[in-house]
Amino acid sequence: MKFTGTDKYVATNDLQMAVNAAVTLQRPLLIKGEPGTGKTMLAEQVAAALGMPLIQWYIKSTTKAHQGLYEYDAVSRLRDSQLGNDINDVSRYITRGKLWQAFASTDQNVLLIDEIDKADIEFPNDLLLELDKMEFHVYETGETIKAIHRPVIIITSNNEKELPDAFLRRCFFHFIQFPDKETMKEIIRVHYPDIKNELVQDALEVFFEVREAPGLKKRPSTSELIDWLKLLMSDDIPDEILSQRDQSKAIPPLYGALLKNEQDVQLLERLAFMHRRQN
Repeated sequence: MKFTGTDKYVATNDLQMAVNAAVTLQRPLLIKGEPGTGKTMLAEQVAAALGMPLIQWYIKSTTKAHQGLYEYDAVSRLRDSQLGNDINDVSRYITRGKLWQAFASTDQNVLLIDEIDKADIEFPNDLLLELDKMEFHVYETGETIKAIHRPVIIITSNNEKELPDAFLRRCFFHFIQFPDKETMKEIIRVHYPDIKNELVQDALEVFFEVREAPGLKKRPSTSELIDWLKLLMSDDIPDEILSQRDQSKAIPPLYGALLKNEQDVQLLERLAFMHRRQN
């Protein structure tokens, strides 16, 4: 079965080809792109489209690679031994990680390793063997865990850190380009099928104007556009709020859904002031 997007996710031809190529090559798919461009949602929709369960591993700055395999609770075992409890069954003190869960599943699954660049620089290298061989050794029990079915692995990154070359060589890479206006219209229709065409047109004009403002610290993303449109569609907001807005004002209405820091608000205010002086 080929991935062609879903009724909840608009996938470009390039993205569809990348997903299907990674599945064919049986290599992890490394997805990069701006925050809010649907990298995490891609894994959810690939799992839904292929009819596979989804296992999600969300990476934090403190996450270690071994936690994806398993964690051994030596403290609990020591305490039980001091209390005279039976400690021969070591498996009682082992918690399976997300990779173990994916490897042990009787059904092929989609494994999402989300925001891998948040972890320590050595984190990707520490997973090379396991992702290559689809197996790992449990030292405390002496058993080797092998994948029953090779999972479809999707790894996301926001480019906060460079990933090691050895890790990159083992992945199929795709960068999600920010959607153009036509693609963005399709995405909007997925979320709001009944939205008025005039509102979509006016909102996209304002949205892309804001994104193209020079010097913006954080450009608004697709997810923030969707939130902004939800506000604009509410009954309390007049339909003409965008079409009749003052063009000399760079700050869009309800800007808090699009702009996330005071520096960008002040930047747009300065641009508006300069625009008024020139006119």
